Amino acid sequence: MKKAPHDPFLYTQIAESIESQIQNDVLKVGDKLPSLRTICKEFGVSQSTAIQAYLQLEKKALISSKPKSGYFVCFSVHKFPPLPHSSKPFILGNNNDVDVLIQSVYNRVLGDDVVNLSQSIPSQEILPIAKLNKGIINAMRVIKGGGTEYDLIQGNESLRRQIARHAYAMQAKIKPDDIISTAGCSNALLFSLISVTKRGDTIAVESPVFFGILQLAKSLGLTIIEVPTNPQTGIEMDAFKQLLKKGKIQACILISNFSNPIGSCMPDENKKEVVTLAERYGVSIIEDDLYGDIYFGSERPKSCKTYDESGNVLWCSSISKTLAPGYRVGWVAPGIYKEKILQLKLNHSMSSTTLTHQVIAHFLESGRYENHLMKLRQTLQANLFQYLKAIGKYFPPGTSVSRPQGGLVLWVEFPKNISTTELYKKALKNKINIAPGKMFTLKNQFENCMRLSYGLIWNDKVEHALETLGRLSVLV
Repeated sequence: MKKAPHDPFLYTQIAESIESQIQNDVLKVGDKLPSLRTICKEFGVSQSTAIQAYLQLEKKALISSKPKSGYFVCFSVHKFPPLPHSSKPFILGNNNDVDVLIQSVYNRVLGDDVVNLSQSIPSQEILPIAKLNKGIINAMRVIKGGGTEYDLIQGNESLRRQIARHAYAMQAKIKPDDIISTAGCSNALLFSLISVTKRGDTIAVESPVFFGILQLAKSLGLTIIEVPTNPQTGIEMDAFKQLLKKGKIQACILISNFSNPIGSCMPDENKKEVVTLAERYGVSIIEDDLYGDIYFGSERPKSCKTYDESGNVLWCSSISKTLAPGYRVGWVAPGIYKEKILQLKLNHSMSSTTLTHQVIAHFLESGRYENHLMKLRQTLQANLFQYLKAIGKYFPPGTSVSRPQGGLVLWVEFPKNISTTELYKKALKNKINIAPGKMFTLKNQFENCMRLSYGLIWNDKVEHALETLGRLSVLV
């Protein structure tokens, strides 16, 4: 008999073992799985634990049950559409009408009757809202003035301590005093950009990249170079090295883990090399690590900050994509730029939001955040499999799609003749909101691409929306 897995959620370990066999084609479509009685005997667990393991696999659409027959494999990785190719933004012209499109997409994110596939946040149904509400009441009781007073300029001390503790998961050497709290990650990115660049400087970004980064850099008068990016491994290292050698850039912004919108995750060796090269050429790294906690593997991926010995990496993150988008709780570990950013925060905002930052500090300290993340990862990974299956089933031949190992978003690439700007207009008439690909670039590219969020609860309505998108795509 196998030794029972050492995990508080034994069914998760059993499910992962079976999932690995399915992913590696050890178990193929149509194969019958061991009976519940066999699972109980083999792993030394109760029947309820065995049932939970199979339910978890069913949620991911990896297996299905047949009455009086048992459980069978119904998934094959070979049914997924192929991966998109790396981007080639160096050779393309400019995209001049993106601002209007971004405003149009985000003016429609709050409609209750719209299937919102455009926004990269988890659905409210999978957030611990009741616990957060209790946390607000508790915070009002324990902090001075019930949250009405200004906080320290550097930010809530308890929050900074918990963030530093949480950073151990990525093996980064971050102390509470290294961290400055901000009003979300965008605020952290803003302070970081101002501290390492001046108007007229040039920065490098991935391509495609989150449109908020592009808009932020443009507003500061910065020139932006988009670097070729691989949908699995992130920024192309050869292209990045050439930029550094030419001395064209003063800073770079990297979404190193499960990037938005393409979902790529830089390998550890690439992160380490990026940090080494940037320091050698005097280029600052601003790391947007919003999605690192939403990993589908066995451990949190490292960050560029993990390899930062000189303080040249400004590590930015928040809980906006994992816990409470509206709380605006973010932070930056700015390394050698700490004093600059403290001054910027004093000048621009003086204090973080006292109440919400205290709530999150306690949520992390109590262990509730880790418990929530475990459930969130399971739900999002299950959603991802459902989306990939639906795209393979309903979207036109020639469609390719990214396969992120974490995060919240998928990158879909249609055949060249399909315009996702036109698809967006048709989809809206069917109460579906998407994010067309041209939102994520300043170049004339990605017209046939779109970003989809799999943060919604999977149900018949979402599947019907994806089926509708597939049907509409051949009409544009």
